[in-house]
Amino acid sequence: MSNNTLKMVATGKPSETNNEKPVTLAALLADKKTKAQMALALPKHMTADRLARIATTEIRKIPKLASSDQRSFLGAIMQCAQLGLEPGSAIGHAYLIPFDKREKVNGRWTTVSTETQLIIGYRGMIDLSRRSGQILSISARTVHENDKFIYAYGLEEKLEHIPCENGDRGAMTHVYAIARLKDGGVQFEVMSRNDIEKVRAISKAGDKGPWVDYFDEMAKKTVIRRLFKYLPVSTELQKAVILDEKAEAGISQDNAAIITGEYSVIEDDKKDHLMLEQEEARQQVEDILNNLDPRTQNAKENFAKAEAEIAGLEKKLGNDLYTGFIRTLDDMRVEYQ
Repeated sequence: MSNNTLKMVATGKPSETNNEKPVTLAALLADKKTKAQMALALPKHMTADRLARIATTEIRKIPKLASSDQRSFLGAIMQCAQLGLEPGSAIGHAYLIPFDKREKVNGRWTTVSTETQLIIGYRGMIDLSRRSGQILSISARTVHENDKFIYAYGLEEKLEHIPCENGDRGAMTHVYAIARLKDGGVQFEVMSRNDIEKVRAISKAGDKGPWVDYFDEMAKKTVIRRLFKYLPVSTELQKAVILDEKAEAGISQDNAAIITGEYSVIEDDKKDHLMLEQEEARQQVEDILNNLDPRTQNAKENFAKAEAEIAGLEKKLGNDLYTGFIRTLDDMRVEYQ
């Protein structure tokens, strides 16, 4: 099927040879023809069926996505897949946010269109940084009023953070990120709450989406992104940072441009069955992660149980998905010790 046909599917517009009515984005995602085209544009670690389910879930959670430009939505999903990151709050890898494009019409600012933008989460940044092969580990932490926190830059750099364990930790005052390099070096970056608020203030999505619902995670992502300036990073990570900075600035990511190329369709019933089994296992793991809470009395035991349950799903998940979830568990582990 040609590029023109794929664009017709993405936009929901009828072709020149028939009078089909435009359909909704949710309907397009459920259509077998759309999935077939998407499948051939995706890397090996993603499947069209799974991708369509994730996208449909995001539309239900954020209804305005359904009215955004359909090519930009599908393009954002493909960008996320090619980076090996899943959108949504369950894992915290990335988020899909609708952005209104406003222009002056007859002297008045008017919304002329709505595009879908991809915002990378801090766990997504961490996952991508590890793939460079030059970074052994990277972590980010928030500091609160009642914590003990000391840091210094210069010839004798140091950083010490002891979280308060007696009662309320108080409001967040700083956030920092630490990277341990393959050659044995250590690099860290610290930002104050005021620094984070300045970044949020210039973001076009500062008053909605993850900045509102997951402020701590966005603060961690912000300091990690700043730390990347001093680290060896991969091409994937550079691409993610560029996309993320465009989203923060409200600049179009040109996600619609991802819908290009020539495609054909391959039928495989057995593959469809395996895809469904993998998707069900993935959903089980997301439910397990969503039920974890470091504030509960048996947090450590619950974490160990969750780790064992996820290990039991390794075969159904497949190597790539299982490895990704293990990395997520490793990032969360410190909160449950």
